[in-house]
Amino acid sequence: ISPINKWISPISYFNYLGSNSYSTSLKIEPAPPGIHYITHADLTSQQIYNLLTLAIQHKYNVKYLNKKSDQPLSGKTLAIMFSKRSTRTRVATETAPMFLGSQDIQLGVNESLLDTSKVVSSMVNGIMARVGSHSDIETLAKYSTVPVINALSDKYHPTQILADLMTMHEVFGPQPKDESSYVAHLTHPKKTLPGLKVAWIGDGNNILHSMLVTFPKLGVHLSVATPKGYNPAEEVVKIAQDEAVKTNTKISFTHDPKEAVKDADAIVTDTWVSMGQETEKAKRLKDFAGYQVTSSLAKDGGAKSHWKFLHCLPRKQEEVTDEEAENRKWTILAVLDALLVKK
Repeated sequence: ISPINKWISPISYFNYLGSNSYSTSLKIEPAPPGIHYITHADLTSQQIYNLLTLAIQHKYNVKYLNKKSDQPLSGKTLAIMFSKRSTRTRVATETAPMFLGSQDIQLGVNESLLDTSKVVSSMVNGIMARVGSHSDIETLAKYSTVPVINALSDKYHPTQILADLMTMHEVFGPQPKDESSYVAHLTHPKKTLPGLKVAWIGDGNNILHSMLVTFPKLGVHLSVATPKGYNPAEEVVKIAQDEAVKTNTKISFTHDPKEAVKDADAIVTDTWVSMGQETEKAKRLKDFAGYQVTSSLAKDGGAKSHWKFLHCLPRKQEEVTDEEAENRKWTILAVLDALLVKK
């Protein structure tokens, strides 16, 4: 596969085909409004696919061909603003810019978001923020003069879903002959993702919200099992249902994990106690009894024999008994590439 050799402005880059090998099957869509990456609800299916192909291309070039990029972000700076602790997202965010030649600076948010957004964006080329309230990332984006990337909010976690989709493409697509080879770049995700069924077992949180606004656009079926009182936000469900009608994708909701995993290709869960919910731990552990992902759950519920497990990590023993993070680096790299690289 040919290396990426063309760099396009931030807005139009979402419509750039990550590799010439995909050009025969992709159709360029209009650019999205604005220059920020906040939620996949703002993007078309084509734009999401383009980010995936770009991430896959980067992984193949760097990890398997040992190629170095021409560092199109050389001399540019990415501000990393994390108000919540992180391991996988932070490491991925700090290492990804290095491949493109960018430098990063670490910032705390001690002033108003309005002032922070205006002042910081006048000094850097992009902002990646991990925040509490989703309104915080929206405020940063509203007043920033440079691209703002949502590394996590309490409503959405888009980079995680990109990593999940990339992993699903690698797992359910053609397989390499051995561990030293890579073939994911030879098949477009459009040929591997549509028709897959994902079962979500757990809380109606930001991971599930991001799945709901993403999967139906790509033709990925989603079956959701949450305990009573832990349903996803109604406005997000409405977005998913509207998209599902357009793509003839099935979205279902239940309080029975066994019902949700029936015919599932992948089973996904997340922490039952998110940051800021520590005081609810005892109640949540009680409410989520029976929602632990186990081989028995998959077998008794009738998941497909080849079912795979995904968890955004860190995991707790109450949530899963079996054992995804490297692809976070490649998908974040793709987002940075798409938003910060200019002609």
